[in-house]
Amino acid sequence: MSSFAISTIDRCKRLLADERGASAIEYALIASGVAGAIVAAITTLGGSVSDMWTTIKSAFG
Repeated sequence: MSSFAISTIDRCKRLLADERGASAIEYALIASGVAGAIVAAITTLGGSVSDMWTTIKSAFG
C-alpha cells in the first residue's frame, strides 16, 4: 500500500474513535426531549387553563 492510503486509513480510524462530539449530541437529544415534553404539556393544558382564566374573569365582573 502507498503511504497516502495508509495515512488516510489512519486518519479514518482516529476519526471513528474520537468521541468528543458524542456528549454534545446526547445533550441536544435530551434538550429536544425536554422541549417536546413542555410543548406537549402546554398543548394538553392550554384549553383548560384558558377556560379557568375565562371563569375567573367572568366571576370578577
